[in-house]
Formats: sequence, C-alpha cells, structure tokens
Amino acid sequence: MDLSDLPAVTPPLPWQASEWRNLNTQLTDGQLPHALLLDGGQYSGTSQLALSLSRLLLCARAEGGLNCGRCHACELSAGGSHGDFRWVQPEGKSRVIKIDQVRELVRFSSMTAGFGVRKVMVLAPADSMNVNAFNALLKPLEEPASGTYIILVCHRMGSVPATIRSRCQILRLPVPDAEQCLHWLDKTTGDRRESEKLLSLAEGRPLLAQQLSDTDGAAAFAARNFGLQALLVGKLTVPQAVALWADADTAAFLDEIAAGLQRLLAGLSIKQLSSKQGRAAFGLSDEVTRLQRAVSAGANPNKQLLADALLSKCNRELGAGMLNDNILANIGDDV
Repeated sequence: MDLSDLPAVTPPLPWQASEWRNLNTQLTDGQLPHALLLDGGQYSGTSQLALSLSRLLLCARAEGGLNCGRCHACELSAGGSHGDFRWVQPEGKSRVIKIDQVRELVRFSSMTAGFGVRKVMVLAPADSMNVNAFNALLKPLEEPASGTYIILVCHRMGSVPATIRSRCQILRLPVPDAEQCLHWLDKTTGDRRESEKLLSLAEGRPLLAQQLSDTDGAAAFAARNFGLQALLVGKLTVPQAVALWADADTAAFLDEIAAGLQRLLAGLSIKQLSSKQGRAAFGLSDEVTRLQRAVSAGANPNKQLLADALLSKCNRELGAGMLNDNILANIGDDV
C-alpha cells in the first residue's frame, strides 16, 4: 500500500460500516484494545480498515467518526510523514515482513509520541512474518506503552501463532455484502453488468474486481481461472497450463490454484468427496496451503519448476476422468 499521497479523509469501505461503528464506540468509551488483529479475506479491504482506524487515532480533531482531514496530523498522515505512525509491510520484491523491520518497530514502540498523545503501528499482512519476527513482536504486545496501538492485518489466521493471537483482540470481518460491493464497483466500471461480471470472476472479492477493471486483466484472469479445470478435462496439456501463469508470481499462482481446487471440491457430491480421488483433491488442497504458508514465510522456489510439478500432480491424480465422468462433463461445459 502506498501511503505517500492519501486523500484528506480515509473512510472505511461500505461493507465495513458495522465494524466501523463498533470500533468508534470502543474508542469513544476508552475501550479500544491496544492490540487489534483484523482477520479478513485478501482483496476484501482489511488493510483499508486498518488505515482508516490509524488515521482516526492520529487525528487531532476527529469528526463524525472519521479523521477530520484538516488538522496538521491529518496532513502529515496523508503524506506518509507522520512521526507517530508506522506502517510495516514487505519491502521491495519481498513478500515477507523481516525481523529487522519488527525490531525497528519494537524500538519505535518504546518512544514517546512526538505529535500527539497516540502512536499507531500497523503490520500488513501480519501473517507474512516468520517465527523469529513474531517472537520479536511479543514484547510490545505484552508490555504496551501508554497511548500505543498495534494493528495486525491478517488474511490467513492459521499462520499467526497462538502466542500472538492470545494477546490481541480479534475482529473477524465478514464476507463483503455483494450489493454494497457492486454499488461501490459501479463507480469504477460505470456499468452494473460489468461490475457483476468482474465481481463474479473475482469470486466476491471487490478489490480484486476493481484491480481487474483498472488493469484490463479480466480476460487473462478468466483464462487462468479455468486453467485447472481445462487441464483436468483434457482441454489443456500441462505445458499449456503452466504457460497461463508465465507472468504471475509464485504467490499469485498458488492463490489461484488453491481457489481452483476449492471450486472443484465444492462441486463434488458426497460420494465423490469420499472416493480415493476426492481424498486426493483434499490432499492437493492441503499441499497448496502449506506451499502458500512457506512462500509467505520467505521461501522462494523456482516458479516454473513448482508450477510444472504441481500441475502435473493435479493432472495425474485428478484428471482424465478420475473424479467421475459426470462432474468432469459439468465443468467441461464452462471451459
């Protein structure tokens, strides 16, 4: 997230209204926890909620439950130069928040606020840290300095150790409401039918739908979206399927294969799920989840070799009618 040129006011997204009211009530009543873990799906706007709350906490004259956008604190946070605010995310091409970044955050947490009465620290996504980084974060979580707030953005709760979760108040964000997403997306597309198409393609993830619209990437994403199914019904070879993800990074490839396997599992009957091949589909899904966690923690496998190996395994264990002709016929009509 680029924090160097923000609008004057940062409101939450429309589908976060209920959670936002609760956070405002906690703040007004003096009950906002010093450590908050926001648990929400990727591309659902979890980081946006963290940013809205951060700017509200830093604002000197908050109005109507939002940062005012006019005080000096808001001017500084809009330009990314507020001295009491730290937003920590993977740097450069890295997908990992490194331990040195967390150590610097720990040092910052012990300092006195220089511009107001509060300091705010955000880690996004927190589940991209490794064990050493999580351990380094324990000190400010266990011994919070007065007026210091730590916000953790999380997309995969299972990757966050229990020692961290137990020291935070967890706010689980619901799946965004489709109608609110469409109304919001209409401002980008200008066309409800296009908004519906993009939101469906993005499987209900509004920020991904917006990204596909902004980059004209819908066609390529759709081809990849059906790539796994096309492979399983014999309409693509393994090399052809691998080529679909030539321009995607390792994490994006794994995310999309994970989604493809989940769609496949969701379409199976109880009998198919309990079959040998159904169990193989569950096993492959679990394997992809482990790979996602490894990549999030800093592993850097060769994407080409990984894609070839994983898609070959999918084809070998699930393709060529292995999951029963009726299910393959059904998905085959759509690819």
